[in-house]
Amino acid sequence: MLAAITALVVLTGVLVVALTRGGGGCSSRDPVLVDVDAAVDIAPVAMRAAERFNATRAGVDGRCVLVEVNEEGPAPVLRTLIGDQAGVLAQRPDAWIADSSAWIRLARKQGAPGLASGQTVIATSPLVFATRRSLAQRFAAGKTEMSWEMVFPATARGRLQPSEGEPDVVRIPDPSMAGAGIATVAAARDIAGSGDKGAKELTAFVRMAQAGSVPDYRSMVAAVDDRSFWQRPVVVVPEQSVWLHGRTPSSDPVVALNPKEGTIILDYPYVVTATDPADAAGARLFGDWLTSPETRTEVRQGGFRLPDGKEPPLEAGPEIPFDQPRPRPSITPSVIDEALDAWSRLAPPSNLLVLADVSKHMTEPIAGEKDATRQSVALKATHLGLQLFPASTHLGLWEFAEGLDGKGYRPLVGLGPITEPDRQGDQYTRRTRLDEYTQTLKAYKDRDSSLYDSILAGFREVGSKYDIAMNNSLLVITAGKDDGTGMSRQELVAKLHQEWNPDHPVQIIMIAFGSADSAALGEITSATNGSLHVASRPGEIIDVFLNALARRLCNPTCPKAS
Repeated sequence: MLAAITALVVLTGVLVVALTRGGGGCSSRDPVLVDVDAAVDIAPVAMRAAERFNATRAGVDGRCVLVEVNEEGPAPVLRTLIGDQAGVLAQRPDAWIADSSAWIRLARKQGAPGLASGQTVIATSPLVFATRRSLAQRFAAGKTEMSWEMVFPATARGRLQPSEGEPDVVRIPDPSMAGAGIATVAAARDIAGSGDKGAKELTAFVRMAQAGSVPDYRSMVAAVDDRSFWQRPVVVVPEQSVWLHGRTPSSDPVVALNPKEGTIILDYPYVVTATDPADAAGARLFGDWLTSPETRTEVRQGGFRLPDGKEPPLEAGPEIPFDQPRPRPSITPSVIDEALDAWSRLAPPSNLLVLADVSKHMTEPIAGEKDATRQSVALKATHLGLQLFPASTHLGLWEFAEGLDGKGYRPLVGLGPITEPDRQGDQYTRRTRLDEYTQTLKAYKDRDSSLYDSILAGFREVGSKYDIAMNNSLLVITAGKDDGTGMSRQELVAKLHQEWNPDHPVQIIMIAFGSADSAALGEITSATNGSLHVASRPGEIIDVFLNALARRLCNPTCPKAS
């Protein structure tokens, strides 16, 4: 028995040593946890690199370093680092991989504390004009080369409408959400030039871009395949997005075309943001790992080019240009920063009608949230979102459910200046009334949803109060269901196609909660060049709401909330 006990003690000691000491001699008992926030497109590459790094058991002062990579857009990371109070992340990252160095420079310019002085570019991807192969062949047959001038309205090119031999729309990423959008603004500013004519053309570009921009690259490339609205669509995206889209076989694949004036190379910098010394040391170790030969191979396997940009992504098919892209030399980092400032000044304020679902579907509980319904979480998000609206905003609020006012919807706050009362004699401003409704509005347990009829009515209301100096939108907050007592979805989409005016565009932005039919709702929003955002978890709902608003209300960052 004594021998058995002695053997057990020895074995236990071996197990303790095995569990607390890795191959690198570090302790697993108190690891250094490094959180890295990475832009959506580069995140998969960073995640694979982190998995291999963690397996090496690298350590700081005897403590193992464990890296976790999170997929985060650059805008909320920036707001978190500079200390904003709205639209921020739950915690500050220890390191950041943005989709452009412009974000890092902006963070430093706005006084973000704790940023390391240096940064490491781990990948690059040139901006390309992407379209279907059949359209690219059509453009080539007509001797139409892709040009940065195409991001301007046709009127800036001397004609009322695009010709049959050129794109009928060129959509760009949202400059307040994506590095490619910032770079496109720089290209537009560079093409427009200075003087009164340049200022006029740049303003026309900003207004058109604001009405048609999309927050993420994947949605933009996928939209090229949608033939229900635009006939000759082109999107400006990083080359990697075309490479990724090409992983799915297609009879008419999306191809990447270089602009004739030269392009802009999007870089992906890694910067340490940790304020804790141990976390910062761990983040620096991972930064060194990102420059290793193994990671460089993974960069090209993920559809990117290396920092020198010479070789294309691995397994690049004929859809990706093989040669090293030719950069436009006049677009320097300072020009990009100036363009971002110009966008901030020129992006128009919002003329926004909020359409709130108060049907029985909004009374359904949300899993994982005690005593919470879709309605209560939506109102919480809306209440927080109100802090993002500047004083120049025009805002209104309608509620909708079957039978309200005999129409299925009811105005609560009329669309107008947020700093003024809705009605003569009212002592409270629209902002105050809206704030009140976000805390008191209730859903009906016995009323069906009149979603489709209400969308058309709200769309027409915004159109009737269209302001050419503003970004005119209908924001629909809904469970995403219509109970079929009014018009059908097909009828709604047909009417939106018929009534949507490209010279006075009204966008539909939809935020749907729970198990919504994304394809059906996306058909509605795409008919107006709008966007759909679907959230399924309580915490996600607020993030989705703020991100949907932030790109229209805060360019590129929001003022601190009071």
